[in-house]
Amino acid sequence: MRYRSLSDPDTLLQFARNLGEGLYITSTDGRILDANPAFLTMFGVQSVAELAPYAATDLLVDPQQRDLQRELLARDGLVRDFELELRRPDGQVRTVLDTSYVVVDPETGEAFYHGVLVDITPRKQLEAELVELSTHDALTGALNRRYLDQLDDQFRQDPGGQWGCLFVDIDHFKQYNDEFGHQAGDRFLVRMARFLMRHVRAEEAVVRVGGDEFVVILIEADDAQAQAIAERLRESAERSAPVPVSLGW
Repeated sequence: MRYRSLSDPDTLLQFARNLGEGLYITSTDGRILDANPAFLTMFGVQSVAELAPYAATDLLVDPQQRDLQRELLARDGLVRDFELELRRPDGQVRTVLDTSYVVVDPETGEAFYHGVLVDITPRKQLEAELVELSTHDALTGALNRRYLDQLDDQFRQDPGGQWGCLFVDIDHFKQYNDEFGHQAGDRFLVRMARFLMRHVRAEEAVVRVGGDEFVVILIEADDAQAQAIAERLRESAERSAPVPVSLGW
């Protein structure tokens, strides 16, 4: 009955070798004892021996996740679809879902973890891209109004937080648009967004809220700080902004 039954060792061996998901066996202290080719591919190595210098926690972005997983395994005997970020020996980060079980040798009482890893890195990357598309203005690359909704939720959760807001408006933009055309107007909007993003810090979000209107969000900034940033931005605008702007806080 070779290759015709899951009870056949040769059948199980072929399954393990050909499966696209990563199969592994580790000791409870995290030593990797065996794995199938898909598991090795996820970690960018050719053999289990290459992983011998590493414990399971060494191969995780957040080692505390391994501690939580072990607690769940000790309590329930299994963990299903536990999301982990792996850091391969070459430094590349992959996101996986880990389903693992506690298996005990009846003769020695020694426990092992048998598990299956599903690589969901492409899915996570697509999710991140979709989130970025949903919160960014397609024309200028600045954030959009949806980001402000998320920010509003954040402020509601931390009502004691301090923040400032700079309002930026392009002077006579409609007149310029009518005279030179919408394509030229769009180019100026892109240049203005880039100017703002270049002249504020990374944590100071630039949001396009209207046709020619932008807002810069200043987290943890009081009135004096907001005024100082506005003056700095105004001076930069006078020297190098692509078009005249009005700026207030």
